[in-house]
Amino acid sequence: MSAELDALYQEIILDHYKNPLNAGLRDPFGAEVHHVNPTCGDEITLRVQLDGDKVADISYHAEGCSISQASTSVMTDLLIGLDKDAALAIHENFLTLMQGKGKIEPDEDVLGDGIAFAGVAKFPARVKCALLSWMAFKDATAQSLTGSTDTTQEA
Repeated sequence: MSAELDALYQEIILDHYKNPLNAGLRDPFGAEVHHVNPTCGDEITLRVQLDGDKVADISYHAEGCSISQASTSVMTDLLIGLDKDAALAIHENFLTLMQGKGKIEPDEDVLGDGIAFAGVAKFPARVKCALLSWMAFKDATAQSLTGSTDTTQEA
């Protein structure tokens, strides 16, 4: 990755960190989960509201580093309004990017601002930070679909 591209990605991450989208817990919601990254202490409480198969809303309260906060903001911006299957497909695409150890070329058409995290994948200690909210979303969506109420997990 070029230094210029790396700087652009850092700017995107800082912009989402400083101006988080969809922050704050909202009603109504179908499921609420709380996930913790025990490695660094990042935490998120995330709510998902499905309207049929559509992701009607994702709201959250998060505490942690700029990477986890920005990743959450990007995720909500990408997934709200999508069909749940399309949202979970983007989730899988982001997961693949994060597990690629910096060797996977991200698809901007699929991940939007999520491509900014391509460099994060080179740092295993930070991958869990970037994935915290994405795993919470997957958990909350599954719980919303099944009506489960198990709410706390470690990343």
